[in-house]
Amino acid sequence: MNEASPFVSLGKHLKYVRENSKQSIAEVSGAVEIDEKSLERIEAGDERPSEDILLLLISHFEVKDQEALNLWELAEYDSEFPDQMRPEVDIISSGAKVVMLMAVDMRTMYSDGFEVTEGDAGLTLQFNQSSGKSKSNPVSRIGMSYEQAEKVISQLQKAVLRHKYSDGKSLPAGDK
Repeated sequence: MNEASPFVSLGKHLKYVRENSKQSIAEVSGAVEIDEKSLERIEAGDERPSEDILLLLISHFEVKDQEALNLWELAEYDSEFPDQMRPEVDIISSGAKVVMLMAVDMRTMYSDGFEVTEGDAGLTLQFNQSSGKSKSNPVSRIGMSYEQAEKVISQLQKAVLRHKYSDGKSLPAGDK
């Protein structure tokens, strides 16, 4: 390992994942809200991403569990899991323990477009953000059952009505 670039393996791995997903430095840095130069330094191994940024990259690239753990170890984060990672332990029939990591990002991501995909189990909503030249980058993806989607639609309608009539006008009479 080069002393000038202590995180070369981590950087190469992240660059490989980015290139495999056919995304540019600009697209990824915009999606995880970091400076392009910072991402370049991370990929060169000159800079270790903060725990939060590494979690965002893992989430953005939809890195699978074992690969996520490898990235975490390459970043030399051998401490307790951070608050953003919620390990859940299940006992399988063999008695072995399985650790599942879920990156939780509570930042508000703004979008100017979205797509809905339907499947047997429910819906997937993908929120996108334009990045110029008619290019759109995903900023968030949410899956839900059809039952949950109906509840979301109802809550959205109520919120829009509250906003629309928040100037002192009364809400229209609801269905009884």
